Amino acid sequence: MFIIGIAGGTGSGKTTVVNKILEAIPASQVALIPQDSYYKDSGHLPLEERQKINFDHPDSLEFNLLVEHILRLKEGKPVEQPRYSYLTCTRSEDTLTVEPRDVVIVEGILIYTHMPLVEAIDLKVFVDADADDRLGRVIHRDMEERGRSVQQVLERYEKTVKPMHLQFIEPSKRVADVIVPQGGRNEVAISVLLNTIQHKLDAGQ
Repeated sequence: MFIIGIAGGTGSGKTTVVNKILEAIPASQVALIPQDSYYKDSGHLPLEERQKINFDHPDSLEFNLLVEHILRLKEGKPVEQPRYSYLTCTRSEDTLTVEPRDVVIVEGILIYTHMPLVEAIDLKVFVDADADDRLGRVIHRDMEERGRSVQQVLERYEKTVKPMHLQFIEPSKRVADVIVPQGGRNEVAISVLLNTIQHKLDAGQ
C-alpha cells in the first residue's frame, strides 16, 4: 500500500490534483481519505456557536481517529469514515466504508501539522498557490457550496483563514517531498507525480 498526502492552503488546487490522480488510477486501486471527514462533531453546541468554529486550526480535527484509520487500512482492514456536514457543523450518524487499496490518498489543509500522520504517509505532496488565487477560489466555493455571502467569506478569511495559513499550513510545507507550484494548473508537476505513483504500482509497492 502506498499512502499519498495532498496538502496545501485553502483554495490552492488540492482537489484538482486529487481528481487528476483519481482519473489516472483505476477506481479498484485507490481510496480517498479527506481530512474534512474528521472534523470533530459539534452537535452539542448551538448552531450560532458551531458557525464560529475555526476549521483552519489543528484542534478542530480528530487526528487520532484519522491516524487510526490509516494504520488499519495499512493492515488490510476496512474502516468506517465519518461523514461531516459544513452546513450543520455536525457528523452524520451514517459512515462511509473505505476498503484497503493499493493507493490511499489523504487530502487536507492541515494533514502535515500532526506528526504521527506525517509519519504514516509515504509520499507527501504540497500544492502551492498564490494567496490572491486561493482567495478567489475560496470566495467562489464558499458561496456555492456553503451558502456564505462575499462579506462573510472575506471576514472569515481575515480572521481565521489567512492567519492560520501563516501559522500552521505554510510552515508545514517543509515536510513535503514534492511541491506543486501554481496549484492544479501545473501540468508538468502533476505529470511527474502521476509517473511516480504509476512506478510504485508497477513495482508492486
